[in-house]
Amino acid sequence: MKRALFPGSFDPFHNGHLEVVERASALFDEFVVAAMRNPQKAGPLFTLEERMALIAASLSHLGNVRVTALSGLVVDLAREVEANVIVRGLRAVSDFEIELQMAQMNRQLSGIDTLFVPTSSERSFLSSKLIREVSAYGGDVSGMVPVMVAKALPGAGKV
Repeated sequence: MKRALFPGSFDPFHNGHLEVVERASALFDEFVVAAMRNPQKAGPLFTLEERMALIAASLSHLGNVRVTALSGLVVDLAREVEANVIVRGLRAVSDFEIELQMAQMNRQLSGIDTLFVPTSSERSFLSSKLIREVSAYGGDVSGMVPVMVAKALPGAGKV
């Protein structure tokens, strides 16, 4: 069985993430999306449990996808879920430098390869950080996130 792991903080999960999951999950028998707490990022908008619920609701149309939590090394979870590959999304060339370094470290630690999936150009500007900022100031991000996420964002009464 071919199984992939797609880790990320997903705070919030947006349409760029959705595109990567939809496209990459079609390549595997099972696709595991792992939401994690990222200690390098400021306080989260949503709790880990809220993010997992929003991701699961956003991906309910995909029968081979499941959502889990990640609290340690990606390679440890990859081994635990028996993933054959780690999937990472790329928005722009600037993402590649750090993603390549992480992929090489993960390969060194575990032997697991990373598959890079670029987002389409119409979603290449999306980032969870920008969506949080725009939403916090009352901007309409409803076209940038799945419906369930839009409803959960601050100022959701406008959606």
